[in-house]
Amino acid sequence: MSARENILSRIKQALETPTENPMPKPDFSVGVYAKSEEEYPDVIFAENFKKNNGDFYYCESPEAFVNELRRLLGRRDEENIYIWDRYLQKLIEKGGVKFLYDDTDFLRAEIGVTKCEALVARTGSVLISSRQTGGRRLSIYPPVNIVVAFASQLVYNVQEGLALIRGKYKDEEVFPSMISLVTGPSRTADIEKTLVLGAHGPKEIILFFIDDNLTS
Repeated sequence: MSARENILSRIKQALETPTENPMPKPDFSVGVYAKSEEEYPDVIFAENFKKNNGDFYYCESPEAFVNELRRLLGRRDEENIYIWDRYLQKLIEKGGVKFLYDDTDFLRAEIGVTKCEALVARTGSVLISSRQTGGRRLSIYPPVNIVVAFASQLVYNVQEGLALIRGKYKDEEVFPSMISLVTGPSRTADIEKTLVLGAHGPKEIILFFIDDNLTS
């Protein structure tokens, strides 16, 4: 028997002889990433959010948020601020903050103030959808996106965040056509590996975290 025939014979014999799988069957119901030992998920989120170049503000109440927002805007030069969510409009107008209620001159928008669907602690990400007031535009077009979120929206991983959305939009007719995970300002390094912020969306993301667990 030639060397070639000998090799083929051994291959055939190996294929005909079943062997036990040396690797255990994976359990797909278990998360790939183990949960952090940090006791407070809001701390995990804040740390990861800031690592992704986001600005984080903790607020003990909606009133504290309005005061903090007013101070923040007072230190900035932007004037064209757009707020389309009715809850945020009612809340912020009490603080004397001037903003636009509709999409008048939207191409001149400098700041968009929006809510979100969920916060993902493990990655420091903001989960948004097209079902939010403002649709796809208000959180994407203005160079600065201010996100207003609540402690009750905080989950540990993306899977839990998507479950939160499925529970909120049970009716297929109103389920979001777009769900997006925003992790820090828009960025790219396609050209000469130089990092550029704001390439495909806001170059700055500011998040106000309202601890509604303190008031509920």
